[in-house]
Amino acid sequence: MNLMKYSMKIEWSEEDNCYVVFLPEFTKAMQPVSDGKTYMEAAQNGGDALESLVASYLAQGWSLPQPKTLQTV
Repeated sequence: MNLMKYSMKIEWSEEDNCYVVFLPEFTKAMQPVSDGKTYMEAAQNGGDALESLVASYLAQGWSLPQPKTLQTV
């Protein structure tokens, strides 16, 4: 499965003073899943978290969530 099909939401957190990463399709995971001092670092860390989540889901025997797709008009 192409991991790049999953959504990644990155937002600035004043409270944490960093960018935080959410993976919306992974409802069983504690959110946010990662963070970073820069947007690019957060994106990289989010990709690493995604890989770990997929491995964890597969190890638990859980089905992977369906990637969200953009609805066009």
